[in-house]
Amino acid sequence: MPSKPCTVAAALSASRARLLHGLPLGAGRAAAIWRNSHDRVFYARPEGHTLSLYLQGGEGTRRLGRQAGPGHPGAVCIMPEAQSSDWEITDPFAFVHLYLPDAALRSAFAETFDRDARLMALPDLTFGEAPVLAAALRRLAAALVAGDAAAADAAVAEAMPAALALSAGQRLPVVKGGLAPHLRRRVVEHVEAHLDTALRLDALAALAGLSAFHFQRMFRLSQGVSPQGWILQRRLARARLLLRGALPVARIAPACGFSSQSHLTRAFRAATGTTPAAYRQAVRAPAAADRPAA
Repeated sequence: MPSKPCTVAAALSASRARLLHGLPLGAGRAAAIWRNSHDRVFYARPEGHTLSLYLQGGEGTRRLGRQAGPGHPGAVCIMPEAQSSDWEITDPFAFVHLYLPDAALRSAFAETFDRDARLMALPDLTFGEAPVLAAALRRLAAALVAGDAAAADAAVAEAMPAALALSAGQRLPVVKGGLAPHLRRRVVEHVEAHLDTALRLDALAALAGLSAFHFQRMFRLSQGVSPQGWILQRRLARARLLLRGALPVARIAPACGFSSQSHLTRAFRAATGTTPAAYRQAVRAPAAADRPAA
């Protein structure tokens, strides 16, 4: 068995599994639908976190060393970074995987729960029942089949907090250093209130009463990302929200702190793999489909 860390996707590529659909989603994230049968797959201390949903079959799949029983359609698995696992497959089944870098998930944890990123404790889940996460992963699978990066990004935005919510009750790690909670909250709230302006590192450091160098180090410890990276994430999050409405993209850009529409488009594509216009079309489509016919 391999001893060096690898990704779950790399381990599957080296197995008998067949990739049906795959899509890079920007910022180190990716998703894929696989089919496998009559195989044994070992994930050795994998890099990154994997969220999994069984789409078809699974009754012939079991995790060795765990008393979890066999899989089934709709079963959810969470494979945290560096958690090895050994799987035996005796019957055909299909599943969707969402691959998330540790830094991205920790940053999402800090954003979603307003807590220190180092307190994230993702559960190691095998064949669990998680309806909200399962629904988001089903939407992700549909987006992969359609090759729709915008719809996939929207599904990922739902899947990440759903997975993080399952960490409630997990034993929290002890953390040292970083920003004090009241200072972290002061900076985060200031950023949120001034996303349409130029946000300078020295000004944010002053809010925390620290030098720019020390603030940058402490912020990264607490939020899982640099201050500049956090600001960009929040600008893009606001852009996603505004894209659900009718405001023209040219006006959304300055409202989110981007210098121009092209600046927003470049940053949005780098982070999500799609454009603001395509994202708007993707998130509006389900709402239009739900409206009753006249």
